[in-house]
Amino acid sequence: MWKKWLLLNQTHGNETEIQDLYGAIQKNNLPQHVGIIMDGNGRWAQKRGLPRVMGHRAGVGSLRKIVQAAYEIGLNVITVYAFSTENWKRPSDEVDFLMELFSSYLEKNIDELEHNGVQLRFIGDIQGLSPALKNQFVSAQQRTANNQGLILNAAVNYGGRAEIVHAVRLILNKIAAGQLQAAALDESMIQQHLYTGDLPNPDLIIRPSGDKRLSNFLLWQSAYAEFWFTDICWPDFKPEHLVEALLDYQRRERRFGGLKT
Repeated sequence: MWKKWLLLNQTHGNETEIQDLYGAIQKNNLPQHVGIIMDGNGRWAQKRGLPRVMGHRAGVGSLRKIVQAAYEIGLNVITVYAFSTENWKRPSDEVDFLMELFSSYLEKNIDELEHNGVQLRFIGDIQGLSPALKNQFVSAQQRTANNQGLILNAAVNYGGRAEIVHAVRLILNKIAAGQLQAAALDESMIQQHLYTGDLPNPDLIIRPSGDKRLSNFLLWQSAYAEFWFTDICWPDFKPEHLVEALLDYQRRERRFGGLKT
């Protein structure tokens, strides 16, 4: 099923080459959690003489295809970096457009996400969003909370440093209330209080657009993640590029600081 869907959405290479590419995925060696920094929307638009916001609109189409592909392939968790705490520095008209785009994406895709068993979550400070958008996010989370398929985390108003500070504050409040002991503080306790506390850490981080940095994305969780970079801007990122990243991941040897046994 998933190979058929991906074949229908491929954009380069002949059918035999695409089948070989998809068929090479080891279904028993998939990353449990994939993080995607959806970068390059503005540059994609500017190269075409279009307003930056048109790149964001095109990027939504890529997100829909990648979520569908991830679901069909059998990935457990993907986290997409949609709007950082630093993105508020952008022009107000671009920020407003992005907020409207988030709302529109939910309206147009929530039925499909629910039908496919996708559990939608939002990580970040959603209290900093407009009441209408925040309520829409909460409603979408509640509606899909019991779904057992792919978990889709959308990082909105998110920053890795802010997440760690948020986790530490939660722990300090519990210590002050006598619910935790300061002596018990360790890495696992911090991990449990992160937005992704009940999820595995990302095994693979994908970043399109040519930049090679985390940009404040899942800083704690990515300590031993593998990275895959491409010069392709996000609006041009297709399911076969996701497959290429997965195949590259499966060729790597992960030692987590140890030695090969």
